[in-house]
Amino acid sequence: MNAPNLHTAAPGSAPAPAPDRPLRLGTRRSPLAMAQAEEARDRLCAAHGWDQSLVELVPVTASGDKVQDRPLAEVGGKALWTKELDAWLHSGEIDFAVHSMKDVETIRPDTLTIAAVLPRADVRDVLVGAATVAAIPPGARVGTSAPRRAAQMLHARPDLSVVSFRGNVATRLAKLQAGEADVTLLAAAGLQRLGETGVGHPLGEDEWLPAPAQGAIGIECLTERTEVRQWLAAIDHAPSHAAIRAERALLLALGGNCHSPIAVLSRIEGDTLSLRAALYSPDGAERVEASARFAPDDAAAPAALAEVLLAQAPEAITVHFSGPAKD
Repeated sequence: MNAPNLHTAAPGSAPAPAPDRPLRLGTRRSPLAMAQAEEARDRLCAAHGWDQSLVELVPVTASGDKVQDRPLAEVGGKALWTKELDAWLHSGEIDFAVHSMKDVETIRPDTLTIAAVLPRADVRDVLVGAATVAAIPPGARVGTSAPRRAAQMLHARPDLSVVSFRGNVATRLAKLQAGEADVTLLAAAGLQRLGETGVGHPLGEDEWLPAPAQGAIGIECLTERTEVRQWLAAIDHAPSHAAIRAERALLLALGGNCHSPIAVLSRIEGDTLSLRAALYSPDGAERVEASARFAPDDAAAPAALAEVLLAQAPEAITVHFSGPAKD
């Protein structure tokens, strides 16, 4: 099994010369993905003093955007968001790709590198249709296809029911308006990037933990493309990258997948990183939580936290986590 790819540009290396042709930045075609690609392009051009014409956006319709009637976990998982862009990177059709990091598989090929993580946006979930979880009417229907959101909601409100909700932000809001559910949950970061800041009510981190890597934009390229990694190093936000690395390392050590309800909150506090995580059974009946504080470069700490969580968890939870990946 491949190890998680955590390569970055070599520190202290000489800056790469400006490209002699427009660089091609691959992205999913959805409105949110395009907004993220535009942010990545704008930051890269600003960092190097390039004209924006030097970064061309190349959209692709990902498999995950084509399948709207079933949860992703049933039809291929997170690879449905990345496989087309991966193929384009390997064929040379694009120079780099932009991703929502929460949609990127934990184990990536050694041939690919997350070369930059942009400054992380608001990690919270937003509740649409009610002001608080407690204010949701008894017996209401919660529209979501995310196991984490479903399990957290059922843990807090076992009287509610969950109905499958797929699609981009506009599609899910339209489904809610059409009465297919009474409330739904969306990522605050996505709403902000789309200019939809007046939608719903953000849920406080004390009562509701986000998904691993939520709110983070990553840019990936071929590991062998040293000059591309050097360009991207200029927009890598080290605190955000450290937090994402730790959250993904925790997920890897847990052996979580698209079916595994896990919620994680990390914070950089001075020269330490705090990581708080909760695991759930899919029906929300069981929950365990643990936390740790460690140096951001402590690669072993997330795995140690995973060991604590799995040791505490009942079988109703551990059956959905395979534990540390084996070679």
